[in-house]
Amino acid sequence: MKLDELKLETKYLDSVDSKFYQLLDATALDDAFLISYNKKLCDEIGLDYSECETNEFINFLNGKKVLEGSKPYSMVYAGQQFGHFVPQLGDGRAINLGSIGKWHLQTKGSGLTNYSRQGDGRAVLRSSIREYIISEAMHALNIPTTRALAIIGSDHNVYRNPFQAEKGAVVLRASDSWIRIGTFEYFARSKDAKQNITALADFVILENYKHLKDDENKYEKFFYELVDKTALLLAKWQTYGFMHGVMNTDNMSVSGVTIDYGPFSFMDYFDKHCICNDTDIEGRYSYNNQPYIAKWNLFVLADCLSIIADFEKLKNYLETFFSQHEREYLELMNKRLGLDITLSGDRNLDLIIRLLKALESSKIDYNLFFYKLSQLENLDDFSSILDNCIYPLAMKEWLQEYKQVLLLDPRTQNQRCKSMQKVNPKYIIKNYMLQEAIQKAQEGDFTLVNDLLNIAQNPFAEHKDFQRYAKATPKEFANLKLSCSS
Repeated sequence: MKLDELKLETKYLDSVDSKFYQLLDATALDDAFLISYNKKLCDEIGLDYSECETNEFINFLNGKKVLEGSKPYSMVYAGQQFGHFVPQLGDGRAINLGSIGKWHLQTKGSGLTNYSRQGDGRAVLRSSIREYIISEAMHALNIPTTRALAIIGSDHNVYRNPFQAEKGAVVLRASDSWIRIGTFEYFARSKDAKQNITALADFVILENYKHLKDDENKYEKFFYELVDKTALLLAKWQTYGFMHGVMNTDNMSVSGVTIDYGPFSFMDYFDKHCICNDTDIEGRYSYNNQPYIAKWNLFVLADCLSIIADFEKLKNYLETFFSQHEREYLELMNKRLGLDITLSGDRNLDLIIRLLKALESSKIDYNLFFYKLSQLENLDDFSSILDNCIYPLAMKEWLQEYKQVLLLDPRTQNQRCKSMQKVNPKYIIKNYMLQEAIQKAQEGDFTLVNDLLNIAQNPFAEHKDFQRYAKATPKEFANLKLSCSS
């Protein structure tokens, strides 16, 4: 399909009052150029690759070209930021272009909006590269997420440090929804709140929970399904050691996907109290706290929906969150470890708990451990794992316990490893890798951006030219905290 054949829809504008959005045009970057485009998402949208290599495509990302049916707009929302309510936030640098199929397209870094507050409406190259690559890495790991279609760079100066200019960029993002829990917070505090919350909830249901549209209890059931989706999402985050970093209610999707990548990180060596955001002084969004914050955010949504739904029912269903999360987490961890949960569920649970302690004590790269475990040819030689431990004693003891549990499993080691290799990637995109790509990009070399995109999208492949990325994160870069600044 040609770019000009894409026809976008903007149903949100017809569903809610105009006070909840701003119609506007993007403010184009100076001298924009293409850095990369995502062929896999092109395939899903139906866009020809050749179209992405044209000036028209660059103009589309840069806001100079508006497709048929598009009415560019930014949305207002509120949010609980580090536990403190902020009554008005919104798309401070994002512009919604419209939807095609299930994908709602949005550019990030497109200039000032009514909701920019003290910001400049821009996104810098480094943060745009990070989001572009990590969203595809998450998708390849089967973790629900927003996607990214393309990224453009520019010669446009953007200042995050008063004394040093960075270059502006725009990433074209795609999601099945850009509505957040914080959107409901804003609507719930508006004049005519019941009417507005009803309109917003109806829109979300039509977009993401269409099977509920005629159900007499559709608002309650929408909430129930989001609880289920979020429990699974957080289980996947925890299983792969992912940390979002800023789980404010304005960064929590009502479709149950990961949105708004800021100071994210995949765990290097395991630390249940790990904090990846250097502004999170109290550890509110630490690795271990993520499920608790997710439930807290869902309670905020329940409170907003109480205007149109039975709050007691919402609250009671929310109490299933942790049991669901634990069940999903244990199932995923059993798969990563090659354990048969039907043989001895309680024993496996104890083994997983002891594993987390052994991982913490041994200081081995978290995902590297699972990859090495999935490559074991026999259970008499654990050297490939122990050699990657700084302090191997606790891990050595755990591996012997693991070996005893596997004696109950009738599968061969080869059979077990084949199943493990489907969920234990060789490559996990780490922040030090992204930083290498960013540094090259800032020098005008974008080859590593595209190489990392390929690795991110194919994490189970060999990628023989990039074997060093399959090793443990260098110690000097392990478990570093990142800034929210982007």
